[in-house]
Amino acid sequence: MKFRALLFSASLITILFNGLTINTVNAQTNDFLYGDQLPDAPELSAKGEYKVGVKTVNLVNPNQVDILNSKEGNDPTYDRPITIEVWYPANVGDDAKTVVYDEVMGTRGDSLRPLTPFTFKGRAYRDATPKTGNKFPFVVVSHGYVGSRYLMTYLTENLASKGYIVAAIDHTDSTFKDANAFQSTLLNRPKDIRFVINEMEKMGAKGSKNNLEGVVDANNTAIIGYSMGGYGVLNVGGAGYSTGLAQFFTGMTGGSTAISVHTAGNAAYEKMTDARIKAIVAFAPWGMERGVWDAEGLKRLKTPTFFIAGSQDDISGYEKGIKAIYEGTVNADRYLLTYMNARHNVAPNPPPAEALAPGLHIDEYYRYAEPSWDQRKMNNINQHFVTAFIGKHLKNQDNTKFLEVQEDSNEKDWTGFKPRSSTGMELLHAQPAN
Repeated sequence: MKFRALLFSASLITILFNGLTINTVNAQTNDFLYGDQLPDAPELSAKGEYKVGVKTVNLVNPNQVDILNSKEGNDPTYDRPITIEVWYPANVGDDAKTVVYDEVMGTRGDSLRPLTPFTFKGRAYRDATPKTGNKFPFVVVSHGYVGSRYLMTYLTENLASKGYIVAAIDHTDSTFKDANAFQSTLLNRPKDIRFVINEMEKMGAKGSKNNLEGVVDANNTAIIGYSMGGYGVLNVGGAGYSTGLAQFFTGMTGGSTAISVHTAGNAAYEKMTDARIKAIVAFAPWGMERGVWDAEGLKRLKTPTFFIAGSQDDISGYEKGIKAIYEGTVNADRYLLTYMNARHNVAPNPPPAEALAPGLHIDEYYRYAEPSWDQRKMNNINQHFVTAFIGKHLKNQDNTKFLEVQEDSNEKDWTGFKPRSSTGMELLHAQPAN
C-alpha cells in the first residue's frame, strides 16, 4: 500500500470551534470526582470491593533507538526513561487521605498553550500497602498524543477497585510536558507497552522485593489504549503495521528503518506474539485513514478486542478509520461500541475546572471535552463495558448479558442500564472468520 501523507499538525490533535458556550457541568465539584457514578450510570460502572492504592514508578528501558537523533539511516541508542502510575487493591487505614494528582494543561513548545500546572482529586490512596495473598490480573493503559498517565483516572481507579493491577504509562516525548517530534511516538508506542508488561511481571515475581511481589498476574493481561495508545495496543496485540508506514517512517527520519520491527510479515515481529495478553480495548485508535494498516496486517490480530468510537471522529476517522479497523480484524472476536455524534474524545477524564477559565485557548477545553455528550456519562458507560469485557477474558466472568445486546440502543434499554438511559449508541459484535 502506498502510504498517504501524514498531516501532523494541530488539526490532527484537536479541532477548533468558534462560538462555543462552555458548560461547567463536566468539571469536578467538591462532591463529584472523576469516575463517580451519575444517577443513570450503568450497573458495572460501580466501584468494586477494594480500596485503591496508587504509586509512581520510574523505569528505564536501556539501549533503545534514539530516533530523534537518527541521521542518514544511522540509529544511535539511549536509555529511555518511562514513568508509570500504578493503581492496585490496597489496605488503607481509617485516617488515610485520598490522593491529589498533579497535572498540567498546555503542550511543551506551544507558545499559545503554555504549560499550566493544576491538581485534581482522586479516590485512591498514595503509597498505600498493597493487598497480598492473591494475584490480580494486570491492565496497561496507554494515553493519546499528547496526554499523560493521569488522562483516564476515572477508569484506572475503577478497575483497581475491582481487583486489577493497573499501570498507566507516561510515554516519553508524547506527554503534555515533553511533547516532541512525532516519529518518537510512532516508533516507541508499542515498545513502551511491551516493556511495561515485562517490568510489571518482574515486580510481581517471587523474590522481587517489590511491594507488588506476589500480586501481579501478568499472564492475565489486558492492554487499553486511546488514540495513539490505540495505535500501540493493536500492534502489540498482533496487528502488524503496513510496509507503507515503514516506508513513510524511513522518509521522515532521513533513512531509519527502526519501525520495521513492528510491521506485518517481519519475522522479528511475528516472534513478539504475547500469550499473556488476553484482551485489548482500543478507544478511537488512530492510523487507518493514514495507511498505518492494510488487510494483511489487520488479519493477524487474533486477540479479543473491544473498540470504542465516536461516529463523528475527525481525528482517527470513523467509517474509513475505526470502523474499518473493526471490520478488517476478521480473525478476532471483537466489539465496536459507537457513541453517535461523538467526535474523538471518547476516552478522557472530563475537563478540569481550570480548563473552563475565560480567555484560554479553546483547545485546553477540547483536550478533554466531547461536544455532544456529557463526559461523565461516557466515563460511566466506558467503565461498564470495559469491566464486562476484560472481566470475561481475564476473570472468566459470565458477562454475556451485558455484551450481547441489540445493536441499536434506542430500540430498548440495554441490559444493565437504567430505564430510558441507553440512547444514542450502537454495539456491534463479530466472531472470528476462522
